[in-house]
Amino acid sequence: MATPTRIGLAGLAVMGQNLALNIAEKGFPISVYNRTTSKVDETVERAKNEGNLPLYGFHDPESFVLSIQKPRVIIILVKAGAPVDQTIKTLSSYMEKGDCIIDGGNEWYENTERREKEMSELGLRYLGMGVSGGEEGARNGPSLMPGGSFEAYKYIEDILLKVAAQVPDSGPCVTYIGKGGSGNFVKMVHNGIEYGDMQLIAEAYDVLKSVGKLSNDELHQAFSEWNNGELQSFLIEITADIFGIKDDKADGHLVDKVLDKTGMKGTGKWTVQQAAELSIAAPTIASSLDSRFLSGLKDERVQAAKVFKSCGVSDILVEQSVNKKQLIDDVRKALYASKICSYAQGMNLIRAKSAEKGWDLKLGELARIWKGGCIIRAIFLDRIKQAYDRNADLANLLVDEEFAKEVVERQSAWRRVVCLAITSGISTPGMSSSLAYFDSYRRERLPANLVQAQRDYFGAHTYERTDMPGSFHTEWFKIAKQSKI
Repeated sequence: MATPTRIGLAGLAVMGQNLALNIAEKGFPISVYNRTTSKVDETVERAKNEGNLPLYGFHDPESFVLSIQKPRVIIILVKAGAPVDQTIKTLSSYMEKGDCIIDGGNEWYENTERREKEMSELGLRYLGMGVSGGEEGARNGPSLMPGGSFEAYKYIEDILLKVAAQVPDSGPCVTYIGKGGSGNFVKMVHNGIEYGDMQLIAEAYDVLKSVGKLSNDELHQAFSEWNNGELQSFLIEITADIFGIKDDKADGHLVDKVLDKTGMKGTGKWTVQQAAELSIAAPTIASSLDSRFLSGLKDERVQAAKVFKSCGVSDILVEQSVNKKQLIDDVRKALYASKICSYAQGMNLIRAKSAEKGWDLKLGELARIWKGGCIIRAIFLDRIKQAYDRNADLANLLVDEEFAKEVVERQSAWRRVVCLAITSGISTPGMSSSLAYFDSYRRERLPANLVQAQRDYFGAHTYERTDMPGSFHTEWFKIAKQSKI
């Protein structure tokens, strides 16, 4: 290979391989490297088989770096944390001033900010880029969320615009997110919203299956129909697919044989921690995280079921006779309304962080780049983009005139589903907490006055009044004591 390549990629697990092949397929010659060299050979072989793509493999870091045209751009896709630092250390020793490193992993945003600072001291540019879409997205067009050095972004923009998912009418699913670790932060919240979406879908499934007694074939049918309407999205589509897949190792459907224990990598947990740090209510996302924790206690749940069965509590408390058609329609509406709340929470978290860090993030533009390629891609994101186009300073998606109307039209169905689940003994923490979020947000007065009175009683924390300005403290204890004499 005499001519230098346009870009390099280090880290050839599935995401890395697929992104490298995508870049090569778009006509950009690419150099690839991996510490375990068998992965390099595997990728080169795939490039040959998938259309003799301009991809070149290297077994050592020096020849890999030197094969790329200057100023060099190298994407790294390795496990977050220490492996990223190690890879940067290895590669940067062969790089020169003006070269650029892009971390495409799910990294904690502060690590990206630290690395950007360290790199700039060496004269290198740095981007932290969220990549969403899983294996399939990486290969055929992901949603990309690059943040950090704007100069670095401009240098690679031509590649990213071609490699990203392409959505008719709204363009490539990539934009320069903002300074510092904003790209990683936005990707983290994307994953938090994804946790919420998946939990809400699981609850819809549970209600339809456990209360409505829908078979997998009926569930497949219902979700397929939903995917033709307002809920049209990648997650609804794959859920419909899952219900249609038979077990290849035994009788029945595969979904029924999957152990009810959900794994996680940490981005959902980070989202909830950040929401708490910034005092942003994100109950739908938090409940999805709690549900994953509880799912992990499989052995304890097996024992608990025995204990409560012996006390006369069965799995489903009350067998209800329901109209399947009506239930499917109600659950669809409850799912949609809950989803609005989940996205509202995610967007509010991004806005709060943007204000704290001075990132100046554009929420409508984020909704646009999530319309294709990524896991939460959905027709519904178009509506979110329009809401922020109407009002960039919208306090909450719930008060956008369109969404407000839609939630109001669906609230009766939403309440019916949550009540039905509660009386049947089916937990719907995502739908219930979304409803509680809506009910708290829409009420002018909440019982928080009592909580503040309690705080002033035991801790002299003071309180404000509704009828006059200022800060007040009452000797509640003395007054109460006298009245008891």
